[in-house]
Amino acid sequence: MEKSAEERKSRSGIVGYDSFHFVVENMERSRNFYVDRLDFKEVARAGDELVARGGQASSVFGAGEVRVCVSTPLSQSSKAARYLKRHPAGVMSLSFRVKNLDETMAFLEERGGTFLADVLEDKDEKGGTYRSVEIATPLGDVAFRFVERNGYARFAPGFADVGTGNASQPENMYGIRNIDHVTSNGLTMQPIIAWYRDVLGFEPFWDVSFHTKDVAKERVSGSGLKSIVMWDPGSNVKFATNEPLRPFFRDSQIAKFVEDNQGNGVQHIAFAVTNILWSVEELKARAVEFMPTHPAYYTHLPERLASLGITNVAAELAELERLQILVDGAHDKYMLQIFMREAAAMYDENRAGPFFYEIIQRAGDEGFGYGNFRALFESIERAQKSVAG
Repeated sequence: MEKSAEERKSRSGIVGYDSFHFVVENMERSRNFYVDRLDFKEVARAGDELVARGGQASSVFGAGEVRVCVSTPLSQSSKAARYLKRHPAGVMSLSFRVKNLDETMAFLEERGGTFLADVLEDKDEKGGTYRSVEIATPLGDVAFRFVERNGYARFAPGFADVGTGNASQPENMYGIRNIDHVTSNGLTMQPIIAWYRDVLGFEPFWDVSFHTKDVAKERVSGSGLKSIVMWDPGSNVKFATNEPLRPFFRDSQIAKFVEDNQGNGVQHIAFAVTNILWSVEELKARAVEFMPTHPAYYTHLPERLASLGITNVAAELAELERLQILVDGAHDKYMLQIFMREAAAMYDENRAGPFFYEIIQRAGDEGFGYGNFRALFESIERAQKSVAG
């Protein structure tokens, strides 16, 4: 039975995603990627005082409700520099909007949340207020920030608006409008899953387990994963967590991510769009690179869709194959998704990091696509073997 609105209320007070903070060594390359390729608009920038105090330059890029703050170090004592000493480029923090920060903090404190500092507070020229606090996570150096905004238009204290400003909802030519989910990798997921459940009050949503060794019985290598998705029913915020699966545990691309990232971390963030075929066509025209999918995926797709009871896919399957878009679901509810190449492969530079983005369109299905998970896994595995060769 479907839960009522009251039953679906967020126990932690989370309303939704606020932003995420990405640390890079090459700011201009990131600016080119977000602005010129993904059609994000620069909406804010760290002011001179914040730059001098923090020792890092930061710009905020927006598309619809999505906000990514990109920082690069100017001083070796900065947070960005300390992150990059331990990791390649990647996500340093995730921020969530909350209704009442005091209530959220009380909830987290009662459940053992570890706060990293006192509450940060600010008031803008129009009287709007901003309050935030960070907590530690089992994702290594990734922090979670909880933000309460009451009429506060700026991105954060010390930031100045650029262009249309942070309060706008910048239209994106590809239809990127919000974050669908966030996926993280670790060598063991249970401490992460338990933390989502016991500290954040999240609930199980979806899980999958598979291994590629059965693709060819004679293989002496392969990789697999276990994945569990936890969610906050009130806000619909979802986190997928992956761990490698034996045999060949160390050969798994999840294990490789942890090795390349030098610890647990955020593997990818999924952007929701309204017309993925058009979006991908246009993104490819702007030289955005996507992970390839083996032709066998599309050869078997009609048979797989029939077995899943999916008869209403609006797109021609030939178009999905041409654009390398994946489809999954059940009982005439489906979703379409595609994964960009990881940054390290895209720029041919290990320090660019193993992070990547996903583009997703949902047509009734709220799952994560068992068949697509496997197709993604096999694509990454083939790419890794190609590079190794």
